[in-house]
Amino acid sequence: MDALIASAKKDVLVHLVKLSQKCGMKGSKGRWKDFLQFYDKKFGFSMSDPARRSVEDLAAFLKTFSQDEDLKIFEKVLQCHANRDAMIEFQKRSENCESPEQRLVCSTLNHPQYAVDYSLPSYEEGWLVTKCSKKSKGMKSTKMLAIDCEMALCKDGTEALIRVCVVDQNFKVKLDKFVKPSKTITDYRTDITGINASDLDGVTCSLNDVQESMKKLLAHGKILVGHGLCNDLRALQIDHAKVIDTAYVFKYQDAPNRRPSLSNLCKFVLGYELRENGCPHNCLDDAIAAMKLVKKKVEHDFDDSIPFTPREEGGEEKDRMAKLLIHRIPLGIRRTGLHEIISGEFTIQMKYKAYRKQLGKYSAFAIFKNQQEANEAYEKLEGTQEKDTFGRPQKLVSFQLDTGVSGSLCVRNMACGDPDENPTAKRSLQDEEEPLEEKSKKVKTDHLHRDDQGEEEEEELGMNNGSECGAHSAEIERLK
Repeated sequence: MDALIASAKKDVLVHLVKLSQKCGMKGSKGRWKDFLQFYDKKFGFSMSDPARRSVEDLAAFLKTFSQDEDLKIFEKVLQCHANRDAMIEFQKRSENCESPEQRLVCSTLNHPQYAVDYSLPSYEEGWLVTKCSKKSKGMKSTKMLAIDCEMALCKDGTEALIRVCVVDQNFKVKLDKFVKPSKTITDYRTDITGINASDLDGVTCSLNDVQESMKKLLAHGKILVGHGLCNDLRALQIDHAKVIDTAYVFKYQDAPNRRPSLSNLCKFVLGYELRENGCPHNCLDDAIAAMKLVKKKVEHDFDDSIPFTPREEGGEEKDRMAKLLIHRIPLGIRRTGLHEIISGEFTIQMKYKAYRKQLGKYSAFAIFKNQQEANEAYEKLEGTQEKDTFGRPQKLVSFQLDTGVSGSLCVRNMACGDPDENPTAKRSLQDEEEPLEEKSKKVKTDHLHRDDQGEEEEEELGMNNGSECGAHSAEIERLK
């Protein structure tokens, strides 16, 4: 591993360090900031943005890791970068005969979030890794399949695949299956997935059966298309290199850090509404929509950018004010537990990207009818008043549930603090508001579908230099 780190480019090392931050990983000298405090006596963690550190500093930190699980994660990221570089190199060699489909594959591979989102844990047991033929015929294949999946929340906090749909580039259905989960399901998220327990009665198709079908479908270098596709691949436990992610290919004109939702892409690129407000998702509709988007780009070279249109005027602000952000929630605490901790009538909306398996934590929104009810619930909470990374007030709440489970979590009133006072904090606030993907995403699990996840910026501890710089400013002010 040391040799791989020593030969890696700086952008790869930066991704590895940021990934370690995001996952709370510790080396022999602790986390990244702990290491800097020990390693750099002059600046310490006051200059903690990995992008501003030298290759030597980054490599020295990464070499403090020795646990097999950590090294496997790093190895996977390095492999992901190597695959991307190989595909890009092939693109350069075959520039004269390159197809529009291949250009979209390379556009996905070149996206700054690709190496992070698509660093899938395929080293784990039960994963299928498809192999793309190194022969030019397989590499040049332009045949495509589009996929979309639905997942349910399991008792252990992970997710289980419950439906998968695949269509070819002529929109012919190649696979449409309900899938029998191997774990106990606690939440089918029917309002999102449109699936309930009765839909799976008598279902015998397993995840392994789906993998076998996908292995045949993806043979001979086929390109896999999807929106927030990394989330579907995680659910399928499949690692496939040739992908086109429409959440990467298209972007907003005035909000380049936000990933467009599938609904907005259908509206502005395809000219139709994907679904009516409040209606659950449909796997088949979403897979077809993703394929239509790619074909529109391939056949008509549609512009990558679409207009950014927030919800009706004042809608986002009102929605934000009627929410409490709950984060650092232990995975064992389900929705009923959150209702024990927080008073009032509210619904729970999971945050996919805020889930961190390595830390055993996740985040969610408690959504109230109005701002007054949200404020009252926040005031009734007994906890220690503190500030988050960006100086916004929140409460650290300790709890003991009726089941005997105890622990702590943080609650922040979305109406507290003025994001306009700090542009970076405002951007972070938008990050937390948008319940991705999409992300996407996903990550990973309290899954929210790719359509909703699309309009998320990168997370505070994610791959966003602006957020890091904001954190540095806050740190420096505290030190002063």
